[in-house]
Amino acid sequence: MDFTAAVDYVLSFADYERMPRSAVVFDLRRMEQLLARMGNPQDSARSVHIAGTKGKGSTAAMIASILVQSGYRTGLYTSPHLLSIRERIQVDGRQIAESEFAKLAEMIKPEVEAVNARGDFGELTTFEILTALAFAHFRDEKVAYQVLEVGLGGRLDATNVVRPDVCVITSISYDHMDVLGDTLAQIAGEKAGIVKSGSIAVSSPQSAEAMKVLDKICRQRSVKLVRVGSDVTWELKSFGPGGQAFQLQGLKDEYHLKLPLLGEHQLENAATAVAAAEALTELGTDITRETIARGIENVDWPGRLQILRQKPWVIADGAHNGDSIRKLVMAIKQYFTFEKAVVIFGASSDKNIAAMATELASFPARVILTRTHHPRAVAVERLEEEFARQGIVFDVSAGVESAVEKALSIAGPEDLVCATGSLFLVAEVMEYILKRA
Repeated sequence: MDFTAAVDYVLSFADYERMPRSAVVFDLRRMEQLLARMGNPQDSARSVHIAGTKGKGSTAAMIASILVQSGYRTGLYTSPHLLSIRERIQVDGRQIAESEFAKLAEMIKPEVEAVNARGDFGELTTFEILTALAFAHFRDEKVAYQVLEVGLGGRLDATNVVRPDVCVITSISYDHMDVLGDTLAQIAGEKAGIVKSGSIAVSSPQSAEAMKVLDKICRQRSVKLVRVGSDVTWELKSFGPGGQAFQLQGLKDEYHLKLPLLGEHQLENAATAVAAAEALTELGTDITRETIARGIENVDWPGRLQILRQKPWVIADGAHNGDSIRKLVMAIKQYFTFEKAVVIFGASSDKNIAAMATELASFPARVILTRTHHPRAVAVERLEEEFARQGIVFDVSAGVESAVEKALSIAGPEDLVCATGSLFLVAEVMEYILKRA
């Protein structure tokens, strides 16, 4: 099996990133069956487990970077990917090799078929198979730590088979309500399903409703809870297109840090990552003030307020709900100087289009609506209805490439183009800009 065949094989199963989630039956028992057949590779390394609505990928990348800079061989598992499925599985910042991906897919295939043949708890999904493949890769690479981003929710997510040293809950807001519930309390309960006795929990700033749930679950499980925003605080010192400098007061030390990622929300994510690193030191991990600083300064996490080119500014951000669009608009106004703005917008069909359009209505920009090639991309006609309802003037492009060309024809050297609404849109814009350069 070569790499292309291996990817085709993994993607041939139920893939809730590409299909309606109502069609997926979530049951951790089939994942446990698969891992048992593989010798339980998830138990081969210490774990940091990260759930949340926003910022969990960035926070995971920062924690992994700190561990690498501290001298630990570190696996990082995230989703979704932007340009290559290999991005999801990394060791010390290097993506899994195509040959290794193919070898592991071939190894796992008979185990997958055996579990599916039993059919006790439904058939394995693409995400579950990828997660098992990541655990196997981390075992083969003899990583000391694995930093795992939850795919969806937490309690029933395929990654929730580990007993983590540190559990992290990033900012919780409304998303995936068809699966997780329609109140912040219900969503928080699902996210907090990763919290396990014997671990330390770290939470980003939360609404009172969400924090009440997290606090209750941590008390029930006798888990120490570190609250970022009160126990751990930060102050922005300076910023520019290349990044931002800030001061952070942790539970154990004070840090003067530089972060290459833009946006105040990334300072919150960085504070959460530092809090997680300090929690690891309580459990015997050798992390210093200097390795924390190097880890934050060297983090790489594309597709989040990423500058793709200048004159005009072309930036891409994977904001995909109302709250993250609001934070994106604030960050653009704070971090960039420009005359006029053009927004390229596309979204997935399961997202709250109305909430995102509401936030964009406050941003004086020319909007271009489009649709990606992704199967879950929402029809442009639905976007038109919602944006018209908000009184937003817009243009329409049939595809992402034509949307980029239209935006660049509108924007002058002193203007700004922002692509947002979906990581899948960001990926196609990035790919086209790279090809166009």
